[in-house]
Amino acid sequence: MRALLVTSVGVTCAAALTLPLATPAASAPAPHSASALPPSTSPASPGAGPPSAQAGATTREALAPSDVRSAAEPAGSTQSLPLAPLAAPSDRVAGAAAAQGLPQRDARPFSLVGVVWDDAEAELHGTVQVRTRATGTTRWSDWQDVETHNAEHAADLGSAEREGRTVRGATAPLWVGDSDGVEVRVRPEARDSQDRAATPVPLPEGMRLELVDPGEGPGEDSGEASAPEPARGAPVGRAAAVPAGFADIPPTATALPEVLTAEIAAASAVNAELAELGATVIPALTQAETLESVELAPGAKPYIGPRPGIVTRKGWGADEKLREKNFAYTKTVKAAFVHHSATGNNYTCKQAPSVLRSIYRYHVKSSGWRDFGYNFAVDKCGNIYEGRAGGVTKAVLGAHTLGFNTNTMGIAVLGSYGSTNPPAAAVTAVSKLTAWKLGLFGRNPKGKITLVSGGSNKYKAGVKVKMNVISGHRDGFATECPGARLYKKLGKARTSSAKLQGR
Repeated sequence: MRALLVTSVGVTCAAALTLPLATPAASAPAPHSASALPPSTSPASPGAGPPSAQAGATTREALAPSDVRSAAEPAGSTQSLPLAPLAAPSDRVAGAAAAQGLPQRDARPFSLVGVVWDDAEAELHGTVQVRTRATGTTRWSDWQDVETHNAEHAADLGSAEREGRTVRGATAPLWVGDSDGVEVRVRPEARDSQDRAATPVPLPEGMRLELVDPGEGPGEDSGEASAPEPARGAPVGRAAAVPAGFADIPPTATALPEVLTAEIAAASAVNAELAELGATVIPALTQAETLESVELAPGAKPYIGPRPGIVTRKGWGADEKLREKNFAYTKTVKAAFVHHSATGNNYTCKQAPSVLRSIYRYHVKSSGWRDFGYNFAVDKCGNIYEGRAGGVTKAVLGAHTLGFNTNTMGIAVLGSYGSTNPPAAAVTAVSKLTAWKLGLFGRNPKGKITLVSGGSNKYKAGVKVKMNVISGHRDGFATECPGARLYKKLGKARTSSAKLQGR
């Protein structure tokens, strides 16, 4: 990444964290504080473009006093550019309203894009495409599709997060890499050509292009974030490369199932490579160590998988001043919903922390959420990251599956997996994470559970729905998420997760 501002995350040696691993007790949600984002009159970012776009461009950091950063705080910024009608005939669709967008223009450096609009419940019926120019070059990308999203990942209707904030409609964010030029077009759906009396499809009001710069993360000085790439020939079941310096691994307990052999071989107290870069990691534990750390009732037979290593929010450089101060909890974790981030697959695992910081800023600053939406994230190399704040062992209320956020957790696999197979390491990481986290709450990954819908486009509010304990996003909402290819791997994830629990 570019060295734009000084990060506040010091380069210190990572140490093992002392975390409460007893079976979590029910916690009442903490109260939310309202945090609206009023309009800004700050000047546009430099660059060519139509006067309407230039005059209306804003920087989200200038919106409120709480957004003002000192030089000692983490870097990162969001440019917000209003879309305007595109008059060119080629950008019009017969029988539909005029397309909107922005012609090619310069911008301050950014790495992730998305489109937002005023009404969070308004749906965008159409296509969104962007082109970007790599920073410092004249090279423009091909047109890339942005998933329109349409409110499927969000806080539940009627929730404090939904009602107490200025929440916006939003597309999925798209990772485009280090860029300084952009062009966007939003084309509405065409009506049936035979229905000549039909009213043209309206686009949502107040559409804006969001250009997100993730800023620098812990120990970054040239775009090299800290998550390791997988080693060539790494054995099946390992989440990522094991760099030199890993601590000695305790011997495998004789009672553990055979599938754990490779998993425990990859576990360690601290990832030395991350430690050297100042990142913080929750260390992996063997199953025996995990069970020792959990308080169980006398005679109870535990089914808890070994705790995987988890890169904390500090480890991926989350700016804790962006999110709401308080945490929100539900009573338990009954199920896990698997998602893909739909941010595209053009990232390296070393860039994953930057992708996470960008999504975090897009969720909070652009979409108006209280925090990062997902409880956990997994990159293509199988590295696991803490998502929404509140404690990795606790039942943290997320904003990942509209209608089913209560008593569930959301896991986002970074990438787009509609037509691309998810890496085996990522699927393995989902198995490891669910074996541990669902095990803390007594859930069988191969089992079924009944959830009550909070209202979605698939199930009305109050409807009881029987689902797999490990489900895909599409099981609770009419959506393509987590992508057809990733969805097909969930059966394998359930089986592997259960084996890791010793079932």
